[in-house]
Amino acid sequence: MKVHIHVSLKPGVLDPQGRAIHHELEALGFAGVNDVRAGKLIELDVADDTSDDDLDQMCRKLLANMVIENYRIEKLETA
Repeated sequence: MKVHIHVSLKPGVLDPQGRAIHHELEALGFAGVNDVRAGKLIELDVADDTSDDDLDQMCRKLLANMVIENYRIEKLETA
């Protein structure tokens, strides 16, 4: 089973990477971008019987820094 883990900074946490991207977009002439928040996408290929609790524990123990980051687990449909 394919799983995407979307990790993003919590609201209120400074995002220097997002700020740098925003600045460069403006420098390139792209108007109308009000804010940028950078995050990461982690793709896992796990056994089909991997539990939601196991996925949650993977995020809490390793994939996301729970002090400053939020995460969202997305299970992908297989064709």
